[in-house]
Amino acid sequence: MAGRTSSRDSTPDSRAGTYVPEGIADEFTQGEPGEAHGASSSDTTGQKPERPNAPALGLVGTLRWMWRQLTSMRVALMLLMLLAVAAVPGSVLPQRNQDAAGVLEYLADHPTAGEWLDKAGFFDVYSSVWFSAIYILLFVSLVGCILPRSAAHYRALRGRPPRVPSRFNRFPAKATATTSASPEEAADAVAAHLRGRLSWLPTFRVDRGGADARGSRPAAATVSAERGYLRETGNLVFHLALVGLLVSVATGQMLHYRGQAIVTEGRGFANAVVDYDTFEKGGWFRPGSLVPFSMTLDKFESEFASDTVAFAQARDFTAHVTVTEPSGEERPEQIKVNHPIVVDGAKVYLQGNGFAPEITVHDAEGEVAFSGRVTFIPEDTMYTSRGVVKVPDVSPGLDQIGLVGYFLPTAEVNEDGSARSAFPQPVDPLLVLEVYTGDLGLDDGSPQNVYELDTASLTPALEESGERVKVLARPGETVDLPNGLGTLTLGEDLPRYVALDLRHDPSLAFVLVFALLALAGLTVSLFTPRRRVWARAYTGPDGVTVVEVAGLARGDDAGLQAEVDRALGAVPGAEAEPAATGQAQEPRIETGSEKD
Repeated sequence: MAGRTSSRDSTPDSRAGTYVPEGIADEFTQGEPGEAHGASSSDTTGQKPERPNAPALGLVGTLRWMWRQLTSMRVALMLLMLLAVAAVPGSVLPQRNQDAAGVLEYLADHPTAGEWLDKAGFFDVYSSVWFSAIYILLFVSLVGCILPRSAAHYRALRGRPPRVPSRFNRFPAKATATTSASPEEAADAVAAHLRGRLSWLPTFRVDRGGADARGSRPAAATVSAERGYLRETGNLVFHLALVGLLVSVATGQMLHYRGQAIVTEGRGFANAVVDYDTFEKGGWFRPGSLVPFSMTLDKFESEFASDTVAFAQARDFTAHVTVTEPSGEERPEQIKVNHPIVVDGAKVYLQGNGFAPEITVHDAEGEVAFSGRVTFIPEDTMYTSRGVVKVPDVSPGLDQIGLVGYFLPTAEVNEDGSARSAFPQPVDPLLVLEVYTGDLGLDDGSPQNVYELDTASLTPALEESGERVKVLARPGETVDLPNGLGTLTLGEDLPRYVALDLRHDPSLAFVLVFALLALAGLTVSLFTPRRRVWARAYTGPDGVTVVEVAGLARGDDAGLQAEVDRALGAVPGAEAEPAATGQAQEPRIETGSEKD
């Protein structure tokens, strides 16, 4: 029974006639010391006896309970799912480190919700406190789960297979045969078959032994075999790989850097923070870690389809560059779409391209107020490109000039005066600009977008009809600006530019390795069967050797009976006996303290 009745006690303090569960000490039951169980003061008033008082956990017990909960597999899976959910806002909402302008636009469009989201860190998800907390808790949970399981698995690997059960008729897979070989020979044959052909990589871990005669059971030669330890090994490899992924991603975020630069033909840039147009970096990045190489864009080639079926579709983009190492050694390279080059462990991608025509502006005094290549950003597949020219360095007393408009590689002007590009290549290029005058706001030191012109405080140049003046210029032409503001000259050549994206993440190789390890560990864990096979060979009453083999698997295993039959078939001269009818309750493999 699960309890005891203390009727044998005769003292007044005994718990006579009362059922008491085994293992419950007297001090944890109701009643004061010295009172007979069932005769407390509460019984005299007709009230129900008080419940047993469990001991308080205390601080250490509470911390131990919390640790066990945190390191359980259930909590680890919950944290993993929570981490995936927490990463969703980072892909839906704009992030400051990637799209600061998008964050400002979102805050302007949603002033109330945006303010609360900003306070909660939804625009800096991956560096927020709550995302870091989930990340760290998941890391601790996985480590706390893996370490004890690894220790238990190591002990299991060094242990012996479970002993041979006394009865085989209760197992789901079993077979019996007789043979003329001796019991020792039959057991050795079964053991050799289960070990397999490779001694350094046995199929089963085998324990060859014997059993003494006991009652009506004769002495027997026995075999205990077990396989499937790779299942737990794969499980541990999978979880260790997850920890490796977490560490690798975190390290990569701290050490990575990424820069974007626009380079025109014949010019280049140096691998320095100040030479990039935009630059992102991790918390542990140091500018001194950049290797001082340089890169020059020698030529850019683009190819577009001209047939009617796929008209103007891009065929190929190639940037011919020259990379100069710190040692002064130069080497030519080609950058194509999805085919980056590797320099100093960083990959350089071809992210975009366009036209950067040479524009020169003379002010009303005839002085050169602006001269340089202007980047025009394509807005459609025909490379209708928009650009801005800011002319702040005019002669004293003159208004600053702002020009905004489009560069059309193959201009097509409509009857209403509108124009667009009809083909991406510069077949008939045309520059169309509107003119503004006033204070550009560059003298106060406020940062501005070089690709935008704030016209709120500027005055547009208008025709007599009230329409804005449009300045049209073709390559090699010099045209007058309206209102005597000066002249504009478009260069004869039309240089191309490329947008290069340089990315360096030292964790990428580790992420790949740990991802492959996780996949391999999961595959081994899912498809490795866990089996136990036992064999007993003894001399029967008629002097013939009887061989009995039984198998047990964790979970459903359709190949278990075949495994048992193969083991029995390895016995020389074995003749199988008919299987016994009837079904027995199927046991299962238990972890921890196992009893077979």
